[in-house]
Amino acid sequence: ERQLGEVCRACGYDGIITYSFYSPAGWDMIRLPVDDKRRDAIRILNPLGEDTSCMRTTTLPSMLEVLARNYRNKSVKLYEFAKVYRKRADGLADEPKVLTLGAYGEDMDFYALKGAVEELCDALLIQNVEYRPVKDDPSYHPGRCAVISIDGVEVGVMGQLHPLVNENYNVEQPMFAAEIHLDTL
Repeated sequence: ERQLGEVCRACGYDGIITYSFYSPAGWDMIRLPVDDKRRDAIRILNPLGEDTSCMRTTTLPSMLEVLARNYRNKSVKLYEFAKVYRKRADGLADEPKVLTLGAYGEDMDFYALKGAVEELCDALLIQNVEYRPVKDDPSYHPGRCAVISIDGVEVGVMGQLHPLVNENYNVEQPMFAAEIHLDTL
């Protein structure tokens, strides 16, 4: 993580830390279908409110909230190492770590984000990285999204956020994100 953080900072990204719990409304903001398995979250028994009522199953809503709060700035590049919480059959949770990149601005596009992901893989001496186009991820723009895989194993997704997601966060310029599963990486 320390090495990857150094690479993120060298690529111009600033680190953030967000809460592990959030509102179920976040799933609607990133356009997750009703039957998506990421909606099956661990509920907090005594939450402070609805906006902190479940443990996150994806880091994307948290990242986009921070990007939206910083929208007055010309360009922003952020990264976060964070756990997500996935229910297991025994009622406990798996807690895999995710590296999330998020950005918008004049110099940002799909290829700038891809360059940052390539820098991360190079730093870890990872080869055989492939990017396969994805058109059916509801959070990302069709045709501007790719699954990241290494030796045929999916390690994440990256791309431009769907225009309706931008609209949900009241951000007028394109936003970009990458979600990389560190345990798999």
